[in-house]
Amino acid sequence: MEMESASHEKAGLLTRLWTCLKPLPGKLVSKVAEVARKIKKLGQDDPRRVIHSLKVGLALTLISLFYYSRALYKGFGDSAMWAVMTVVVVLEFSVGATLGKGLNRGLATLLAGALGVGVHHLASLSGGIGEPMLLGFFVFLQAAASTFARFFPGIKARYDYGCLIFILTFCLVSVAGYRDREILELAHKRISTILIGGATCVIITIVVCPVWAGEDLQNLVALNLEKIGNYLEGFGGEYFRTSEDEECKDDKSFLQGYISVLNSKGSEESLENFARWEPGHGRFRFRHPWKQYLKIGTLTRQCAYRIEALNGYLNSGFQAPTEIRSKIKDVCTMMSLESGMALNELALAVKKMTRPTSADPHIEKSETAAKTLKTLLKSGIWEDTDFLEVIKVATVASLLIDVTNCTQKIAESVHELASIAHFKSVDPTVSPEKSQLSQVKLAAKVDCPQVSITVRESSPSSKESGNSLAPTAVPRVVL
Repeated sequence: MEMESASHEKAGLLTRLWTCLKPLPGKLVSKVAEVARKIKKLGQDDPRRVIHSLKVGLALTLISLFYYSRALYKGFGDSAMWAVMTVVVVLEFSVGATLGKGLNRGLATLLAGALGVGVHHLASLSGGIGEPMLLGFFVFLQAAASTFARFFPGIKARYDYGCLIFILTFCLVSVAGYRDREILELAHKRISTILIGGATCVIITIVVCPVWAGEDLQNLVALNLEKIGNYLEGFGGEYFRTSEDEECKDDKSFLQGYISVLNSKGSEESLENFARWEPGHGRFRFRHPWKQYLKIGTLTRQCAYRIEALNGYLNSGFQAPTEIRSKIKDVCTMMSLESGMALNELALAVKKMTRPTSADPHIEKSETAAKTLKTLLKSGIWEDTDFLEVIKVATVASLLIDVTNCTQKIAESVHELASIAHFKSVDPTVSPEKSQLSQVKLAAKVDCPQVSITVRESSPSSKESGNSLAPTAVPRVVL
């Protein structure tokens, strides 16, 4: 009986063990496939990541020749490891980041090395007893001063890495020189290998498929403007939709695009800092006004915060009745649509580096609609209406007026950027087909009986006389 029970227990143990081990191959295969899909998606999202990885491998392979080549190894010895470390910590994704780190590391190493040699020579004059005390005093003094300097915002933003390298190099040269009397040779080898590693990083990052932080900053600012513009273009139709309207089955992901704009401050400041290190390239001249992009980004986020408040009313389960919203539907839809179209034109101007003259008509129309809305809110349309319901609609109208004001400020900042950066001018003439298409698009999105649009076209006689600038659509808003 005991043998049978023992055999049953053994069989049960093997069964449980087989039950646990049987799905392991399938889980392993699925895990490998999941990792492969993530790797593929990461490379497809931005192929420059794959290129950057290859650039790092190329740089480290070239620097490794210091060890593989006997002649180079005899010249630098174990100090060649500093060149490898420099490549690992300096070579960044963009040209600006690499130049910033490379210059910080190179200049800090030169200054700290020279200062360390000078301090070592000064301390050696004080004798065997006073030398370590004087070295310790200078190490303490420079470490405290350099660390305190890192708290200044300007130094923290651009030279923080250089301060760290300055502290490290000074301590290595001055302290190591106390035991190793070949202090000049030590400093020479360290500085030379670091400069060689830094130069290798800079050359590879500029020559081999360069990634410019300035272009990324420009594209990011333009993309944020476009996301805000797309939201505003579709807000009127979504908010003032009635129960009788057919539910739209189109993709509404544009209503969530503003969320990424709210968290873009860190990325913009980082890209602006890197862009300031970059030399003139392509359409970007030396000393390009990168600060102006931050100003536009700040105004865009302010607009996004107001849109976040608008989105709360859009997704709210307790909206004002349709008859109350219909009183301001036309003018609010007009104002939201024109502001969105203006932001999209501004985004296109920033991306293509052209003067944003095409956004001015939309700005003027949105301002006119905002004035009309203010007058409408002050009129007696809210008589015999529940005050609590009016508050909801009035809040949405007030937020739309704030968004229109933000759009105007963004347009002024983009015009200022275009003037400072010498953006190229474009022909303001619009083809009849494009003008007609824009009018059809506007009529499809806004059914506004309170707004009449008069279009004057140039007569054949005016064309023959050489007057090609015919008046465009002139809005006339009637209460």
